[in-house]
Amino acid sequence: MVRLSVCSLLLLTGCPSESPSPPTPVDAAGSQNRDSGTVIPPDSGTQKSDSGTGGSRSDVGFDIGTLPPDAGTTPAERMVRFIAIGDTGTGSPTQRAVGQAIGDVCEDRGGCDFGILLGDNIYNTGAESADDDIFRTHFAEPYGHLNFRFFASLGNHDLGGEGLGLDLDFNKATYQIQYSERNEQWIMPAEYYVLDLNQVGIPPAESPLWMVALNTTDIFFSRGDDQARDLPNWLAQAPENTWTVAFGHHPYISNGPHGNAGRYDTGRFPFPLPIVAGEAVKDFFDDHICGRVDLYLAGHDHSRQDLHATCGTEFLVSGAGAKTTDVVDRNPVYYQSDEVGFLLIEATRSELRLFFFDRNGTQNHERLIRR
Repeated sequence: MVRLSVCSLLLLTGCPSESPSPPTPVDAAGSQNRDSGTVIPPDSGTQKSDSGTGGSRSDVGFDIGTLPPDAGTTPAERMVRFIAIGDTGTGSPTQRAVGQAIGDVCEDRGGCDFGILLGDNIYNTGAESADDDIFRTHFAEPYGHLNFRFFASLGNHDLGGEGLGLDLDFNKATYQIQYSERNEQWIMPAEYYVLDLNQVGIPPAESPLWMVALNTTDIFFSRGDDQARDLPNWLAQAPENTWTVAFGHHPYISNGPHGNAGRYDTGRFPFPLPIVAGEAVKDFFDDHICGRVDLYLAGHDHSRQDLHATCGTEFLVSGAGAKTTDVVDRNPVYYQSDEVGFLLIEATRSELRLFFFDRNGTQNHERLIRR
């Protein structure tokens, strides 16, 4: 079992960095033109992740047979709709209320294709095995009524130690990977991976998205060499005219208490520590995310934020799936809220539409991004 000592306690708390660069201009209609040069030149290939999915179906109502059908449109016209939500794993009435709102909104809009989990899937210290009943109370029951699957990424609380780095157990990631074999609605083939959208009924030739799940907790602890090696190769395989989207737990910029990478949790400790500040996260993003993906989605701070683009990439925070923390005016935003809710994205090859909804299913914000 891999564990960290008490001296690592401070590391996972994160910390803010100064706003890296000025915001990209937005027109009066709220739409933003994108420079396609932010996408790494693709080759003609596509890549599937090691699926590792399947196994017995959960008994809480999820039915793979009711996945949203193909809309029958041409590849250039196909629209993909997905949910992004983080910091969910409480098993609380609030988590269940947000889950119900997700179902209502997806039904009203004609169905959602899939969801992504932005880490901290199991509070406070992760699961103790792939058969831990906590998966039922913290995932299967809140979301089992939804007729789509979730691609999951890891957060600091998923690895034990109350999320603080005290007695952290990196082996706990294995339990969330293995849970893919217990519940067909949950997809996590590896600690980081390329999403195989075939698993949710979207052939690669029709998809407007090329998506990668990161393990930012490993990156936080300077264990991200494998991801630094693999990510450029994966992004280079993105088919032409697709939006490149990465997601993980830790944000690059955020107006929540954790703040910006490189300055995480400034003021919370009596002396600065580079690892506490998230300097490894900032360095990784500067080298491998900024200007290399179109969109990065994070949790960690328990709020909803649509931030101005910086360093050639759009950044959003959707970590209010079950609890909330305050927001401040640290970085320029189009919208931010400290109320629980979720992010919904509709993607075609030419447009991304971003929506935030609250726990009642009320739309609070919409923004259009065009190429």
